[in-house]
Amino acid sequence: MPRLLELTSLHQPVGIVVGLPLSPEGTEEESASAAREMAATIARRTGLPLEFWDERMSTARALAAIWEQGGSTRGRKEEVDALAASVLLQHFLDARKNRAERTERAEKAEGTEL
Repeated sequence: MPRLLELTSLHQPVGIVVGLPLSPEGTEEESASAAREMAATIARRTGLPLEFWDERMSTARALAAIWEQGGSTRGRKEEVDALAASVLLQHFLDARKNRAERTERAEKAEGTEL
């Protein structure tokens, strides 16, 4: 937590995205509850808004990217986890951008109907 607080102070993010480990069926189990508890502590300590994002396929996508490039994952768990986190964040950002673009198109369409 001290390092996270140091980093948020240094970089001043506008929010935090937390991966939510769901079961393959999309339900929340023990690990999801633990993630929610950790996220509540982070939100309380940083004062930043927080969003959860389904992390089910992030590691699989990271592994696929490594293998496609002929890379090895042996002994590289931390690097794989970091890549999976970046995959999760990129997916979150892409979804948010797409949502904003759909909203903008809908608002323009409503304006032309008047």
